[in-house]
Amino acid sequence: MSELDDLVDSCLVPGFSGPEVPGWVADALGRGMAGVCVYGANLTAGPAQSAPERVRAISDAVHAAAPDALVTLDEEGGDVTRLDYLVGSGYPGNLALGVVDDVALTRAVATAVGADLRRAGVDVDLAPSVDVNSDPRNPVIGVRSFGADPALVARHGAAFVAGLQAAGVAACAKHFPGHGATTVDSHLGLPVVDVDPGTARARELPPFTAAVAAGAELVMTSHVVFPAVDAQPATLSRRWLVDVLRGELGFDGVVVTDALDMAGVRAAHGIAGAGALSLAAGADLLLVGAEDGEEHCAAIRRAVAAAVREGRLTEARLHEAVGRVRALRERQAARAAGAVPEGDPGAVAARRALRLRDVVPLAAPAVVVELRGEANMAVGDARWSLADPLAGLGLLAEAVTVRGGDPAPAEVAGRAGGRPLVVAVRDAYRHPDQRGWLQTLLAARHDAVVVVLGMPDDAGLTTGPVLTTHGAARVLTQAAAEALAGRALRG
Repeated sequence: MSELDDLVDSCLVPGFSGPEVPGWVADALGRGMAGVCVYGANLTAGPAQSAPERVRAISDAVHAAAPDALVTLDEEGGDVTRLDYLVGSGYPGNLALGVVDDVALTRAVATAVGADLRRAGVDVDLAPSVDVNSDPRNPVIGVRSFGADPALVARHGAAFVAGLQAAGVAACAKHFPGHGATTVDSHLGLPVVDVDPGTARARELPPFTAAVAAGAELVMTSHVVFPAVDAQPATLSRRWLVDVLRGELGFDGVVVTDALDMAGVRAAHGIAGAGALSLAAGADLLLVGAEDGEEHCAAIRRAVAAAVREGRLTEARLHEAVGRVRALRERQAARAAGAVPEGDPGAVAARRALRLRDVVPLAAPAVVVELRGEANMAVGDARWSLADPLAGLGLLAEAVTVRGGDPAPAEVAGRAGGRPLVVAVRDAYRHPDQRGWLQTLLAARHDAVVVVLGMPDDAGLTTGPVLTTHGAARVLTQAAAEALAGRALRG
């Protein structure tokens, strides 16, 4: 390994396959690699442990190899969780917190999340999402956003940053300069937001300005193009990362890329090419991706070496990036575990986020239909269920899962008979097949209670009783079940 390779390794955060830290990762950490990112796939195989126990085992192995290495993951609460990947999150996501609009409660939830992460040995939480969800067609942000109002997102994003870091975990505001106005998922393609620079600044930047002012240790880039500002996606844009983020917003922490295996940058440049370009643009830390990390890290080293030889990237820029990353590692290694909030702020927020229209308590156990589609890659296979908490309250007669229109609405209505019928939906408004299925069922059962577990737009698909949770986290479905049981009904 050359000195240049060592510099590159100091900027790399790969993922890996399986539940255990592989030998190549431990060796690279011992040589100075920045850290690792834990993905949901690391938590679904291996020994019979809870997800927090598995994360703790990974963290212990990483820190045994390098005590100041950074263990990172996405723990947003709500739909995007790692600590509760196997059971569903015990904390509501951002949209629910934004609906409640209690900044102190948002901070308390974030502090509780941070305390859980510290117990699991996590150094950096790749959260919060401070994207302004201005387009309801957005396929990847949605309930991960605090809302569509930049000022609301700014104050809650800052509170979340402060809460996490009060617990001793470094916070990362994402996805700069904003992923909320997109109609393409950057995991799958390259989103383009075609607005004038004034609109982009006024709508997208206030939450990042607030997060920087709150002391966020990291800011994550987005693989999103704003053509009025730069033809390159922000991850590869010096205009965004240096001129705007550092120059205008005054951010002096670590700029981390979104995962380089996402199609938003990989399709045009490959993972290695995107890595070299992002470093040249001003990124400090590279999230390599979830799989084939050893090969991709080697390819990034080669791509960076070529870029340096050809004058497209300077060693001075690498030293600058490494200096920021090492400073973060030192701060995080010295940071003591912090505050632990009293009570259960997640449950409090979940109950306060409920919105009900014409809902009365169930008179008998219900047939519960869960209308399921394909989850986006950020959420992955994290668990959600409305049937489970209703069963725990003795209110489940039968659970029916609908995928791809099967079983048909008429069959479901027939199976329900005269029993109470509850239908759980999650962003059906964006999927014509789900929307049509739901409306056909509701034509036969006007009294069915629709429980909206995604964006509240689904509430407009029915004129009957509807309960909106603003997310599908376990704590939110539990609150919904308790409301259907007649507990703590609130409008």
